[in-house]
Amino acid sequence: MQYHIIPVTPFMQNCSIIWCPETLKAAVVDPGGDMARLNSFIAEKGLTLTKVLLTHAHIDHAGATADMAQQYSIPIEGPHLEDQFWIDGLDQQSRMFGFPKVETFTPTRWLAQDDRVTVGQQELEVRFCPGHTPGHVVFVNHSSKWSIVGDVIFQNSIGRTDFPKGDHATLIDSIQQQIMSLPDDYAILPGHGPKTTVGQERRSNPHLVQDGW
Repeated sequence: MQYHIIPVTPFMQNCSIIWCPETLKAAVVDPGGDMARLNSFIAEKGLTLTKVLLTHAHIDHAGATADMAQQYSIPIEGPHLEDQFWIDGLDQQSRMFGFPKVETFTPTRWLAQDDRVTVGQQELEVRFCPGHTPGHVVFVNHSSKWSIVGDVIFQNSIGRTDFPKGDHATLIDSIQQQIMSLPDDYAILPGHGPKTTVGQERRSNPHLVQDGW
């Protein structure tokens, strides 16, 4: 499975366009904004966009979700139902952070632990990773050995938990159970900053090393 990362919004959120090379069917993961750039890449590659996938519903990850779904007449899959709180608050989030007004939405499919998402002939495993938000999920593609992790973990850092309904202990447990359980050579594609690997974070992430992971 192939992917291309396009940083979007003033927060430089790593929106990922992922696709099946055999069918050119694609999904956009966390379309926070800058739709024109996303549309341009999709057209340039000749991809057929089949769904929107969300790790969580913070504005920089979900701001363009409704518009993308409407433009392409495609379903929205994710996040977990526990992020309904953040979806309901998208309009307030847009005002708070100076984003254009966004449309709220109801996901076509809420996702939960061990669900599977298909894109063309490719499959993603869903892992439930609350902590940064209560309904955060991550997407793992085992055939290509990578995981799109949203704001759960970054290179040498972890997600913030000082937002409403965030919880540090829950986040640490999610990382331990759902991210560090992957093989060391799996790539981590975070919501902000450069990509990394499970092994690199196990060895050098100060939030993890101190606990002997």
